[in-house]
Amino acid sequence: MPHKGRRIHRSGLAKKKGGIGRHVTKTVNRTVYPNLQEKRIWVPELNGGKGGYIRMKISCKALRTISKNGAFNTLKKAGILY
Repeated sequence: MPHKGRRIHRSGLAKKKGGIGRHVTKTVNRTVYPNLQEKRIWVPELNGGKGGYIRMKISCKALRTISKNGAFNTLKKAGILY
């Protein structure tokens, strides 16, 4: 889910570089999107223990969680598998 933020425009030279300081002149709204990937995930516990693939669009953080905790446990906790 995307969330909103702002980007700050500044002008001037920093005091440590000999200027009179940086000043905020403008803020611009921006949207930050999650890093989504389309992936096929192998779940060995599907189909009565034979295993199977699930095609999903998930974030990179979710991929790391699946690598750490296992596909079946993570997807079951998320409510995708029953």
